[in-house]
Amino acid sequence: MKYNWTELKPQIHQVWILSLPAILTQITTIIMQYIDSAMVGALGANASASIGLVIPCTWLFGGVTYAVAVGFSVQVAHRIGAEQDAQARNVVRHGLVAAFLISSLLSLLGILLSKPLPIWLGGDPAICPDATAYFLAFSLMVPFSQLNSLSSSCLQCTGDMLTPSILNAIMCLLDVIFNWIFIPQYGVLGAGIGTALACLVVSIIMAWRCCISNPRLCLLQKEKYSFESQTFKKAFKIGMPVALQEIAMNAAMVAAVAIIAPLGSIAVAANAFAVTAESLCYMPGYGLGYAATTLVGRSVGAGDIKLAKLYGNICTALGALFMGVTGLIMAIICPLVFILLTPDQAVRDLATEVLRIGLIAEPLFGVSIVAAGALRGTGDTFIPSLLNLGNIWLVRISLALLLVERFGLHGMWIAMAIELCVRGLLMLYRQKTSKYYRQYELENTKINFEQ
Repeated sequence: MKYNWTELKPQIHQVWILSLPAILTQITTIIMQYIDSAMVGALGANASASIGLVIPCTWLFGGVTYAVAVGFSVQVAHRIGAEQDAQARNVVRHGLVAAFLISSLLSLLGILLSKPLPIWLGGDPAICPDATAYFLAFSLMVPFSQLNSLSSSCLQCTGDMLTPSILNAIMCLLDVIFNWIFIPQYGVLGAGIGTALACLVVSIIMAWRCCISNPRLCLLQKEKYSFESQTFKKAFKIGMPVALQEIAMNAAMVAAVAIIAPLGSIAVAANAFAVTAESLCYMPGYGLGYAATTLVGRSVGAGDIKLAKLYGNICTALGALFMGVTGLIMAIICPLVFILLTPDQAVRDLATEVLRIGLIAEPLFGVSIVAAGALRGTGDTFIPSLLNLGNIWLVRISLALLLVERFGLHGMWIAMAIELCVRGLLMLYRQKTSKYYRQYELENTKINFEQ
C-alpha cells in the first residue's frame, strides 16, 4: 500500500514526539562516554587503552541486562496498548524479580573475572591493573544499571519518553562531578567509581518514577499480585534470543579487541576512541529504535496490525536518513572530536583514519538498529538475533582475521563496515517479510470472529 506525505504526517509526528526524548537520552549517555574518555585520555594512552581493553566486556554484560528489560517491557507495551494496566503492572513486578536475580549473578561473575580478564584479552602488563580496577567498578554497578534499564524501558512503553531523558541527563552531570572528584585521586579506577555512583543515584530515581510515580505502572495500588509463569516464559522467549545475540555480538567485540591488542597500545586506544566517537552517530538510530518498539508494541496490543507495520517502516526509513546525516557530519568533524578526547597525536591520526572507514556504513547500520526495534515490538526476536549472530562472526570476525594482519587497525574497520552493511540489508528484509505482523493479524481476526 502506498502513502503520500499528507497521510503519513500524523504517524511521523507521533514517531518524532516519542523518538526525540529517546534520542536526547542517547545523547546524554554518549556525552557521558565522551567525558570518561576525555578525562581519562588526559592521563595518557595507557590509561585510555586500559579502559578500551575491557569496554567490549562491559557491553557484553550490558547486552544481557538490556535483553532482560526487552523481555518484560515488550509485554508491558502490549498490555498498555490493550488498556490492561493491571496486567502491565504485574509484568513489571515479574520483571523486577528477574532483573534482581540475573543482575546479581552478573555482578558476582564480573567481580570474579575482573583480575584475570585483561590478561586473557592479551593486554599489555602495563595496562592490566587499571583495566582490572575499571572492570571491578563496573561489575559492582551492574544491578543498578539493570534497574535503570528495566525501569526506563517500561516508562517508555507507557509513552513517557521525557522522564528517562531528563534522568539520564542528570546522570551525565553527576558523572562529570564524580569524575572530577575521583579521577585525580584514583586515576582510571576513579572514572569507574564516578560512573557507578552516577548510575546508582539515577537508577533509584528511575525505579521510583516507574514503580511509584507513574499512574499506569504504580505498584502501590490495591490489587492482588499473582505469580504467572507464562509471563516469565514469554519474557524468556522474547529476551533470550536478544541475550544470546548480545552475548555473541559483544563476545565478537571482545574477540576483535583480542585481535587488535597485539598491534599495541596506540591501536587499542585509537580503536576505543573511534568507537566512542562513532557512538555519537548512533543516537538517532537507537532513539528511533526505542520509539519503534513502543509504537509497534502498543499498536499490536491494540490490534491495529497495519498501523504497527506502518510505524515500523517509517521508523526504519528515518533511521537510515538520520544516521546517514550524522555519519557525514562526524566524518567532517572527527579530527576536532579527537582533539577533545586525547592529547596523543598518533592516537588522533589513527582514530580519524579508521573511523572514516566505518562511517560509510552508517545508513544501513541505522536500518539494522531501527528495524530490530520494530521487530522487537511484535515479539519477533529469534530470527533477527540469529541473523545478527551469524553475521558478526561469519562476516566481521572472519574478515578481520584476514585483513588485520595485512592492514592493521584499518583492516578491522573495513571488516566492520562490510558487516554493518550486510546486517542492515538482512534486517530490512526481515522487517518486510516477518510473519509476526501477519500472526497477530490472524489472531485478532479470529478473536473478532468469535465475538
